[in-house]
Amino acid sequence: MIRGVRGAITVTGNTEEAIISATEELLANLIEANHLQPDFVASVFISTTEDISAAFPAKALRKFKGWTYVPVMCMREMPVPNSLELCVRVMMHVNTELSQEEVIHIYLKEAKVLRPDLESQSH
Repeated sequence: MIRGVRGAITVTGNTEEAIISATEELLANLIEANHLQPDFVASVFISTTEDISAAFPAKALRKFKGWTYVPVMCMREMPVPNSLELCVRVMMHVNTELSQEEVIHIYLKEAKVLRPDLESQSH
């Protein structure tokens, strides 16, 4: 079964260091919480708000051993008025036996406001 594993994090600024560091933190949490192995990940979509342009956040995934061949795509979020700024969102498509309720979605820093209903899951 393929399941979506979601997460989001805010970055401290539009710099390559801030973008890669925050994305790496989010990915590490998603991988650890869901015991993800790269061979079981079909693809990863990473989106950013319009105010993030200094680096591709997908570069962060390449820092993880074994994730070299996992397809990753970066894209922009819709510019909805009054939405959360400086936000990176991740959607992993994972082959897993976990039920929807067992998948752990991670929302960090200011991005916790995106899914307050999942607060008990997030780190």
